[in-house]
Amino acid sequence: MTRLSQAMSNTDNESTYTTPVTMGEKKPPSSAKAFTSNFTDASIAAERVAFIKILFGGCLGMVLVIFGIFSIYWGALWKVPDHPLPGWVIDLDGGAVGSAVSQGLLQSSAQSKVAWELKTGLGPSEVPVLVLEQKTWVAIVINAGASNNLENAGSNYNSTSAITLYAVEARNENAYRSIIRPVAEGTLNTVYNNFARQRVSAMSADALGSLASSSPQAISKPIAHTIDNLAPFNVPVASAITFVGLIYLLILSFFIVMIGSSAREISGLERKLTTRSLILVRISSVIIAYFFISLFYSLLSLAFQVDFSRKFGSSGFLVFWMINFTGMLSVGLALESMMTLLTSRFVPFFMIIWIITNVSVCFMPIEVLPHFFRYGYAMPFYNVSGAVRTIIFGTKNQVGMHFGILIAWACVSLISLPVFQWWRQRGLRRTN
Repeated sequence: MTRLSQAMSNTDNESTYTTPVTMGEKKPPSSAKAFTSNFTDASIAAERVAFIKILFGGCLGMVLVIFGIFSIYWGALWKVPDHPLPGWVIDLDGGAVGSAVSQGLLQSSAQSKVAWELKTGLGPSEVPVLVLEQKTWVAIVINAGASNNLENAGSNYNSTSAITLYAVEARNENAYRSIIRPVAEGTLNTVYNNFARQRVSAMSADALGSLASSSPQAISKPIAHTIDNLAPFNVPVASAITFVGLIYLLILSFFIVMIGSSAREISGLERKLTTRSLILVRISSVIIAYFFISLFYSLLSLAFQVDFSRKFGSSGFLVFWMINFTGMLSVGLALESMMTLLTSRFVPFFMIIWIITNVSVCFMPIEVLPHFFRYGYAMPFYNVSGAVRTIIFGTKNQVGMHFGILIAWACVSLISLPVFQWWRQRGLRRTN
């Protein structure tokens, strides 16, 4: 009996381990126990292949992003400036000084980063107003009486009163520092030197000696200029708000999207709510979250003593908060909407595209970028940055337009999100 029992036992064991898998049955999962395998073990071959495929696919996707998306930002800086900025020359003198400076600037336009245009019919008080209203990027005014003052130069002659250069640094500090001021001053200095040489060569020895004793500066530097920076970029912390901080604003919005998605999945609301209720929960929850997160984001700048009262007085901070709130709505609701379509696996790729296409049009003026970047006028970052510059520095007031564009982005997402959610819910019902 003992031998018979052992034989039957062996037969049972063999049948247990040699039962074939019939057609139509699913292949059993790996028999490897948790935390017991090495990466090269044969028992986890299926898992290893799946891991490599996913990793390779993700890396390939990143390579495509690098060349397809990052190149947008590289392209924005590749040929700066691809087009010259417009500049005005206003001759209020009408004499030798005005003629020499005007002709020198206009002749330099062909190869200059600033395209100079001679403007007439403007008074001295109108020019700074028009420059501040962004009718041009820079204006050079040859002041009335410049030639007469030089001809009658005495010991107290001030050559810098001849010309005034008007510009607005806060409109775009990078353009002001790398294009406007260097180009304008470089061209003017060339004009000054040529004018001084021609003037000296045309003077007699006696007249030159007399002038050297009475007004030597009228010989060494007969004409010069002063710079009137109508809105200086004099709040260093604002660099974080108008450029880098915009990326942080989008990242904060992305975190809210991911937190909301996780909350719905963990709580089970994702599969228990009706489509209408789920859409309302998604929209209302992120709007409430953006409202308060944007407040604390705005308070951070207030904590670092940014003055918000230059343009709108005591209401400046409120306007700043609301522009950040609508900015978060414009970029965050787009992420929320695309989250439905792409899911959490692929929405980071959309976020990279969203960041790059926005950032590319904020560093330098769109006017100097290739025509491809004209889309930037409608991008959220560009409009948030423009509104912030008005609030902090008092540049041209286009805050209403900026708000309108940001709200339009939010409305597009409020329309697309329900459509995407309905489409996804219909697919889930079919699979279930």
